[in-house]
Amino acid sequence: MDTQFVSQTLSQTQLAQFTLAQGANGDNSLILLIVGLVAIAIGLGLGVVLAGIIGGKKIDRLRSEADLLASRAKEDAANAADKIILDAERAALARKETVDKELEISRTEQREAERRLAKREDNLERKEDTLTERSDKLETRKEKLADRENEIDTLVEKQRRELERVAQIDRSQAKELLLERVAEQSRVEMGKVTRKIVEDAEDEAKDEAKEILINAIQRYANEHSSESTVRTVAIPSDDMKGRIIGREGRNIRAIEKATGADIIVDDTPGVIVVSCFDKVRQTIAVRSLEVLVTDGRMHPTRIEEVVEKVKSEVQEKIVKAGKDAVVELGLKGIHPKIIEAMGRLTYRTSYGQNVLNHSIEVAYLSQIIADQLGLDGRLARRCGFLHDIGKAMDHEMEGGHPKIGMDFARQYGEKDEEVLNAIGAHHADMPATTWYTPIIMAADAVSAARPGARRESMERYIQRLNDLQDIALSQPGVTEAYAVQAGREVRVMINADRVTDDEAFLIAHEIAKQVSNEMTFPGEIKVTVLRETRAIEIAR
Repeated sequence: MDTQFVSQTLSQTQLAQFTLAQGANGDNSLILLIVGLVAIAIGLGLGVVLAGIIGGKKIDRLRSEADLLASRAKEDAANAADKIILDAERAALARKETVDKELEISRTEQREAERRLAKREDNLERKEDTLTERSDKLETRKEKLADRENEIDTLVEKQRRELERVAQIDRSQAKELLLERVAEQSRVEMGKVTRKIVEDAEDEAKDEAKEILINAIQRYANEHSSESTVRTVAIPSDDMKGRIIGREGRNIRAIEKATGADIIVDDTPGVIVVSCFDKVRQTIAVRSLEVLVTDGRMHPTRIEEVVEKVKSEVQEKIVKAGKDAVVELGLKGIHPKIIEAMGRLTYRTSYGQNVLNHSIEVAYLSQIIADQLGLDGRLARRCGFLHDIGKAMDHEMEGGHPKIGMDFARQYGEKDEEVLNAIGAHHADMPATTWYTPIIMAADAVSAARPGARRESMERYIQRLNDLQDIALSQPGVTEAYAVQAGREVRVMINADRVTDDEAFLIAHEIAKQVSNEMTFPGEIKVTVLRETRAIEIAR
């Protein structure tokens, strides 16, 4: 009996669970499952209790209560399921209303866009009609203008033939005559204007410029050292020449390979010639030969040891020379690579002038000029010191030393536009963008043009004189030209019958411009044009 009651209770509980499972739909199935499990637990608990301790008459009463509880659980599960279904229907209805509103808004926007598009199409059609009407009018005017142009051409041709008949010259002759007169008048006027502008500028700037430059030169004067591309090494006897050459020339080849310089052993007694355009390599070769000659040991291995040691010593001297120059000028914040490059300039010469000494001199001259002009003298000194840094590596890279130096300085930390532009534009290879660049150009010219500062070979000197005279003689109206004052001035004689005073000034300007563009020379060259009229009569 107890077992039958428990089975009935379980059956009712399972029925309630099934009913709850059937009513569970959508996302609330978990709640229904929990309610069913609670009903099962209640039924099992009551069955076990009733089976264990209750008997007799109490069993019927408890069975009735269990049936009642199961009925209530089933009813609660059904109510919960109905509530869940009702909530789901409400949510679906609300979602449908939202979607309907969004769809209505989208349809409204679409209708508005269609309305605007239709309006725009109407406007385009009206514009097209207007353009068609204008095109018709323009075509009509074009036809009228074409007719008018034909009439004008006919009239002009008629007048031209009449003018040719009256003047007795054709059209081409009249054109040439007119162009000649216009060119002549333009040349004369250009000469007058150029002369007036230059004279005014010279009157205003000459005195002040002279005072500034003279003051700068007087306040700073530096020694100049000149070296040649060829140096000699003294040897104690001619027997040393054979040892330097070595068996089948192995020693001299080892020296040339290790140093990069050319060793010339000839019949000149007591000396060996070292030739090299790179002054650093030349110095290494000369010093190495001096050590080898003094030591007496001469074989390839020893040569390599000595050359490496001398290279290290020369490198230390290069760095020391750069540091000494920076300390002397009081410059700060310069990269070690830049210091090393400036130190290499102590072995570089330009027209015989030591480039490092020239850079120091330009730095001081630039500072003096900048101070007198009210600019930053320290910045001008930095610009002047670094302006020729490209010469430390121009034999290793393509391009001119101003561009090479500017890129090198920018790579190693020089960020001031004044310094970079002074380096790159001090030979007018690029436009000057700061006030300091013209100062560097002036200081560079002063340092190079001072007497004794630079020298050049006899062949180049004679060639430069010939080039000066050829450029001057190429100008119209020039009869004679002479290079004087060691090529610092060219004097030009012109035909007074063919050239006026104003044109003479223009010729001088053209010669100076052509010399600057086509020739390379230290300092500056003065162009003097002489025009005179001589009246000669013989008394008898």
